[in-house]
Amino acid sequence: MKFSNTIFAIALSTASLGITIAAKADTVTARCDVYSKGEDRATASGLCTFSQRQGTVGIQLENGDRYDLVPVGEQPGAYQDQNGDAAYRQSGLGDKGQIYRLTNQSIYVYWDTAPYTSDTQATPSSQTAGTPVTIMNRRNDNQIAVQITEGEFNFAGILTRTSGNIFQGSDGRARVIYDRDAGQVTIINPKTGDEFYNYNYTDVDEGAL
Repeated sequence: MKFSNTIFAIALSTASLGITIAAKADTVTARCDVYSKGEDRATASGLCTFSQRQGTVGIQLENGDRYDLVPVGEQPGAYQDQNGDAAYRQSGLGDKGQIYRLTNQSIYVYWDTAPYTSDTQATPSSQTAGTPVTIMNRRNDNQIAVQITEGEFNFAGILTRTSGNIFQGSDGRARVIYDRDAGQVTIINPKTGDEFYNYNYTDVDEGAL
């Protein structure tokens, strides 16, 4: 009987340790700049803790304020905060960080903690938004098949030439705009107009030019 209890205790301890390690792996120290709605100057700036687990985002500020954002619906980057209000993740910082738009505030999360520490922090797990993995295959002169993935974001569809060398496509949850001349991909929320991602990409084989 004692042997069984010992095995159970070891198993429980191991499971608890696994949970702690998994949780820590998705948590990083970052720098957060907080802007009140309508203001162009940060009302607060300092170190913060950013965590992401199974799509749920947690932001803990130095002053004790905490924001817990839970994904809602099928729209990538759409959340609900701890008060039940809508929140959105927006691009604009590239691989330097993320922007979260709340009801009365915007929080800019930077992976580089300078000037508050001299160390540059690594980005958190692969669920953290960065530059999406993009695969494009030209079907003909007017259509490009595209697959875009990053964290919980996934888009698979056809981009159709709309004007000049601009190609667009939508799956109802996200609209993808590809400027082939500029080598620029922009992904926006078709309902709110907020920008999810904006990054450089080209399907042109420059070696063949």
